[in-house]
Amino acid sequence: MKISITKSSNSRLPNVDFDNLPFGRTFSDHMFVADYKDGKWGNYKIVPFGKMEMHPAMMGLHYGQLIFEGMKATQKEDGTPVFFRPQMHAERLNKSAERMMMPPFPIDDFSNAIHTLVALDKGWIPKNEGSALYIRPFMFATDEFIGVRPSSTYKFVVFTGPVGPYYPKPISLITEQKFIRAAHGGFGEAKAAGNYGGSLLPTDIANKKGFDQILWLDAKEFKYVQEVGTMNLMFIIDDVLVTPSTTGTILKGITRDSILKICENKGIKFEERLVEIDEIVEAHLDGRLKECFGVGTAAVVSNVIKIKHGEVEMDLPPIEKRTIAAMLKSEINGIRSGRIKDKFGWVVPVKNIETISV
Repeated sequence: MKISITKSSNSRLPNVDFDNLPFGRTFSDHMFVADYKDGKWGNYKIVPFGKMEMHPAMMGLHYGQLIFEGMKATQKEDGTPVFFRPQMHAERLNKSAERMMMPPFPIDDFSNAIHTLVALDKGWIPKNEGSALYIRPFMFATDEFIGVRPSSTYKFVVFTGPVGPYYPKPISLITEQKFIRAAHGGFGEAKAAGNYGGSLLPTDIANKKGFDQILWLDAKEFKYVQEVGTMNLMFIIDDVLVTPSTTGTILKGITRDSILKICENKGIKFEERLVEIDEIVEAHLDGRLKECFGVGTAAVVSNVIKIKHGEVEMDLPPIEKRTIAAMLKSEINGIRSGRIKDKFGWVVPVKNIETISV
């Protein structure tokens, strides 16, 4: 793999306020770009971050062949820049590509691309625990053609940007009983753009009712809990962590997987299964619902303070009385920073650019 590198001549890094990082609005100096043509990936390059030109008939704009990933680079306490489980992100990107009939991006090339890009822009990694350099790989169809079929050409891009917490405060949820996020046989577990575009209207309705996000229910009976906003969802009922099983409609979250492995390692009981919303209501009424939180790459762990389902409003226990969510968030952030030993081999140091074949 050879990557052509054109460095930015005017870095914006000196203008960044790392103590004030709204999520998703600040972008680093460079981006990685690759093209798929004649059945193979090539034309690998890193260029200054900027706008891309596109044809009005580009198929990705019309037929939804657009997927993405979200991952992070952070700094350990000794200053070493690291990734968190990058292999899983590369594999999940390719699972999304398979479902959307797009070409997989070679895992080794994915690794080399993000190592080179982040090594080049490592100065953009925030030093504060809980902040990170967010990494956004995405792929889209580029054939200039109006017609419903898979594209024969694609573009793969990776850009980065420093971020603070996605949800800086606890959130409130309302269940949705008209609109759906995903159905069995659909593409709910792919990180495809359409999954998120379809959620915007019902989320806006929820926001106008005074809630931060939607707690999505299943598409058939509106009975089973699925996801919340952009996160997987977890409950502490009695002393057991309960989370919906991934059955094709729920994204297989990497933070979700990490939390379950941490629970297993610490001897915390957990269950992956179908979770009925009526069970959550009953556990709340009985005083057995001790915590509820969303988990994901952007948020890591985000506490839920209120859930409304129909006429029932569930005010959850005060944050200061909760223990599991705070421990899990501290554990993941601590593994990333080196404050806690990485027993799982999740943390991958960013290679020095001198050691990368570009």
